[in-house]
Amino acid sequence: MKIKVCGMRDPENIVELAKLNPDYLGLIFYSPSKRFVGNPDKEVLNSLPKSIKLVGVFVDEVMEVVLNKIKEYDLSAIQLHGSESFIYCQQLKNELSIRMPSKKIDLLKAFGLSNSFDFAVLKPFVDVVDYFLFDTKTTEHGGSGLTFDWRILREYVEEKPFFLSGGLAPENIQEIHNLGLDQFYGVDLNSKFESAPGLKDIESLQSAFEIIRK
Repeated sequence: MKIKVCGMRDPENIVELAKLNPDYLGLIFYSPSKRFVGNPDKEVLNSLPKSIKLVGVFVDEVMEVVLNKIKEYDLSAIQLHGSESFIYCQQLKNELSIRMPSKKIDLLKAFGLSNSFDFAVLKPFVDVVDYFLFDTKTTEHGGSGLTFDWRILREYVEEKPFFLSGGLAPENIQEIHNLGLDQFYGVDLNSKFESAPGLKDIESLQSAFEIIRK
């Protein structure tokens, strides 16, 4: 089970989180977000273990901006958390293969889920993205702290692996082991492990890491 911690921005907090060795560390480049990273400290990011993949989170961003951020911060993964089409995703993958042929950039496409979610909308994306990320459907773009009914994931029939996001918290993290889905690849931890927006409670995360990895 992979662990992604998203919404990081404080340099000291990032360094402390790195000691827990998460698999992915998310930086939100969406300015309306309460966890907008702005211009992250490159020295701190460059000092992180190479085993930690830096994820840039974007919402309906101009493609050239995304490509520039990948290069500027040496990102290893991109999370698209808006209404990006599969055509946009395909064009982004094509541009990455042309401009950065020697670097593998993982592409995650997020979808907000509710009880009425139609999993058929995922079909065009299956051959384009590397992972799906299932969050709670809200008017916000992630970080709501709200949980959707995980039972709806039983309707997911694609083989594409996914990350589970939305309201994961110290109180419910143990329940992820009950999902029993082969495609369940990783968890995305964010707002419920914070003392303030963008500032993670390291002790709380450490306990969650132990539960997830046992």
